[in-house]
Amino acid sequence: MKKLEGRVALVTGASKGLGQAMALALAAAGARLALVARSREPLEQAAAEARALGVEAEAFPADIADEAAVAQLAHDVIARFGRLDILINNAGVNVRKPLTEFTLEEWRLVLDTNLTGAFLMCRAFVPHMQGQGYGRIINICSNQSHVSMAHRSAYGASKAGLLGFTRALALELAREGITVVGISPGVFDTEMNEVLLRNPEVRQWFLDRIPLGRLGRVEEIGQLAVYLCTEEAGLITGTDVLIDGGWCAQ
Repeated sequence: MKKLEGRVALVTGASKGLGQAMALALAAAGARLALVARSREPLEQAAAEARALGVEAEAFPADIADEAAVAQLAHDVIARFGRLDILINNAGVNVRKPLTEFTLEEWRLVLDTNLTGAFLMCRAFVPHMQGQGYGRIINICSNQSHVSMAHRSAYGASKAGLLGFTRALALELAREGITVVGISPGVFDTEMNEVLLRNPEVRQWFLDRIPLGRLGRVEEIGQLAVYLCTEEAGLITGTDVLIDGGWCAQ
């Protein structure tokens, strides 16, 4: 069933990994797509895959950490589609190193992309979602919104902050019929994690700490995102859904 037919969805970080998987799942459910990432070529490829599923899909290369770029993005997306119903803030980066080796530029890169970028996107697009009686904002948090790991100080801070932002915005927009929900993934076999997971010892270290004993598959997060955007999920707001194989249950 095309449960999202007639809806317009925007996904950031849509050119690869979890973002692309969610975008294609939304397309399969009938949503028209605005796809955002910094690099044009892989973004155009993702848009072509979405169009092959029978929906409109447009690539909008942009840096979501840049205030002026986000303002232009909002103008261009609304001019193209006329509305926005679903916003998925997925774009993110990670820098893994001891705190004492962090540069201020690296710290700002992580916080600006993972947290400030979501703020800028919501500030720009929420006005276009208000007054419709329906809206879905999904912020891709992390199991590190809940637990921590060494050498992830900036990433952990950004994702914990994003979950707090999600809760506060959910309360702010509840009367508008706009839900704001986090998805907190554990370890997925994506490009962001490739540098770690291609090491057999590190890969096994992660597997040993996941009660289900396996990594996440990107299509699993795609189906979760679709459900959270349906009418049936209309009472879910101000929280997050952990999809981590039981990591945080320990």
